[in-house]
Amino acid sequence: MVELLPLLLSALILGLLGGGHCLGMCGGLMGAMTLAIPADQRSRRLPLLLAYNLGRILSYTLAGALIGLAGWAVANSPAALVLRILAGLLLITMGLYLAGWWNGLTRVEALGKGLWRHLQPLASRLLPISSLPRALALGSVWGWLPCGLVYSTLLWAASQGSAVESALLMFAFGLGTLPVLLATGLAAERVARLLRKRSVRMAGGILVILFGLWTLPGPHQHWLMGHGAAASGSHSGH
Repeated sequence: MVELLPLLLSALILGLLGGGHCLGMCGGLMGAMTLAIPADQRSRRLPLLLAYNLGRILSYTLAGALIGLAGWAVANSPAALVLRILAGLLLITMGLYLAGWWNGLTRVEALGKGLWRHLQPLASRLLPISSLPRALALGSVWGWLPCGLVYSTLLWAASQGSAVESALLMFAFGLGTLPVLLATGLAAERVARLLRKRSVRMAGGILVILFGLWTLPGPHQHWLMGHGAAASGSHSGH
């Protein structure tokens, strides 16, 4: 579990610094959901927004577990290497998009639009939001909205080769996206403005690119693992 902590922290930061992308993809949807809360329920806005987001995060976690099973199934086959390369390349593409250097990721998001066409009628039937279970259900549907950031993170999580680890990574990623979307729902413009800043988006993009480079198999992996093992050996000798 201790070895998983750096990965969980990475997933959390990935979600947090990907907030600028979340604003573009989900900010309008979050605002629409907030407006869909009936007037007599406005005093319960925060619990309802938390329920939306809990449903969304649980969907990410379920998707992580499902794709993690696929990663586990191919863990000891040549397909595992292909999966890791795809995950690294997709993360690098995500980083370039976040930093504003290349918009190729929008083509990846277009692949999921067919799925959303089937889910949108279900989401519409859950409006207006009049209870916490209804908000939770709507958030669960919303979690399947086509999103390049989510797809990138899912592939990265799958490359770990474990359903449990993939689910935990997607849960941590979902928690990372929570502050910006919650702030958007509560009309916290200061947070939204901060995450729209060019410098913040570039920092997030560079960090995601580094995650992608780390995920790609290559000599740098052997050097870092060898360096870590040597350091561990020197400590155990004392």
